[in-house]
Order: sequence, then C-alpha cells, then structure tokens
Amino acid sequence: MSHTAHIPSHRKPRRSASKMALRAGVTGGVLSTLAVAGASGAANAAEPVTQTIELPTLTTDLSSQVARSADATQQAAANYQLQAERDDAFAKAADQAKKDQAAAEKKAEAKKKAEAAAKEKAEREAAQQAASRSSERTTLSAASSSSSSAAPTTAAAPASGSVGAVISFLQVQVGDAYVMGGTGPNSWDCSGLVQAAFKQAGVDLPRTSQEQSTFGTSVSLSNLAVGDILYWGGAGSAYHVGVYIGNGQYLDAANPSKGVVIQDLSGYPASGAVRAL
Repeated sequence: MSHTAHIPSHRKPRRSASKMALRAGVTGGVLSTLAVAGASGAANAAEPVTQTIELPTLTTDLSSQVARSADATQQAAANYQLQAERDDAFAKAADQAKKDQAAAEKKAEAKKKAEAAAKEKAEREAAQQAASRSSERTTLSAASSSSSSAAPTTAAAPASGSVGAVISFLQVQVGDAYVMGGTGPNSWDCSGLVQAAFKQAGVDLPRTSQEQSTFGTSVSLSNLAVGDILYWGGAGSAYHVGVYIGNGQYLDAANPSKGVVIQDLSGYPASGAVRAL
C-alpha cells in the first residue's frame, strides 16, 4: 500500500466528458463569433469608405463647342465696344453739327445785316446821284436849247418832232453808268442807249453798233444833222456809236469811267454817220 493512500486525493474531480464538450462548444462558438466580428472590424478598419466622382471626359466636339463659345463671347464684347465707340462718335458729331449750325446762323445774320446796311447806303447814294443828275440835266437841257437856236444845223430837221424826242431822251440819261450789254434804265452800253433813244421816235434800230452803222441813209460828216447816228470804225464793223446833238457835239455811253456824257467831235472824230429819221 502506498504511503499516500491514506491521504485524500488533492486532485480536482474530473469533469464529465459531456460537460466538457458542451463548454468547449460554447466557448468555440463564442470565440468563432468574436473572431468573425474582429475580422470584420479589422477589414473595415483596413479599408476606409471613400466616394469617387468621375468627371466627364472632354471630347473633341465638346472642346470645339467650348472654343466656339469663347470666340462668340469675345466677338460680342468687341461688338459692344465698337457700338460704344460709334455712339460716342455720333454724339460728338451731333454736338459739332449743332455748333456749326449756330455759327452758320450767326454768320448769316451778320451777312444779312451787312447787306441791309449796304442796300440802305446804295439807295441813299442813288437818291443823291439822281438829285444831282436831275440838276445837271436841267442845266444841259437849257444849254442845248440855247445852242440849237444860236447855231443852225447843216440840214433841215425832220418833221413831226421825232428828233426832239430822241434828243430829250438822251439828255435825261446823262450821268448814267456805262455797262457792257446794258440797255437801261440806269446803265447802258453805246448801242443800247442809241436803240432806246430812237425807240422814243418809233424807230426800231438793230441792237449792235455794227448793224446800226448801216441802218438808214449814209451821210457825210460835213453834212450832219441833229439826230444823225455817228459811228467809229468801218460801216458794218463799227465798234462804237453815238448821236449828234448839234454844235459839233455828240452824246454817247462812252466807257465805264465816263458813263453817259456829251463830248466834242473835235476831240474824238467819228468815222461816219447814218440818218435814220
């Protein structure tokens, strides 16, 4: 017999196999659950959740559209700038036009006033000249009448007073201006004055000195009568005409510096003469 046989066994009593199996199963199940949970947690911890946004890829067509849109925007901006510049230019032009119009109106008004003043002055001078001519004509008429009675002419005067009508008309025009092509009433050239004078006697003379130098009957310068038409130059090519008023004098529209005057034949002898009355 063992020397320890009388000592109670200190070992724990054995558990039954079934209990041990049950406990092992429970423990294994629990451990399995924990292992799965741990693994799942580790996996989740190892792989963080992220959200990926995929951007669209720019295709060639889209790039072209973007480029065209940019060009259109740039063109629109350029158009706006151009329109703004045009508007500004138009505004400046309109303002300048107003200024020019105002200046033109002011200038026109000044010109109108100047013309009115010049017209008033001309009318005043014309009135003074008319008064002066009237006085001179009265004196000349008296002198002519005296000369006619004192100095007999070389030919008998035509009847019916036609010569008197011509001479009276011519004397009234003394002092009028000479103007090339003038036919009155206040300015004359040589043939215009002679034509108008003979019209007073009912004679229609041609207009030019060339034609008048061949009108009527040719007379010699030594046989002149009052009212004969004198001409300078050749018959048919005369360059000047006047009318003989007796006493060696003639009346004509001489030139721009003299106007209508009475002159002596001795100072400017005529080339020939014709008688139309």
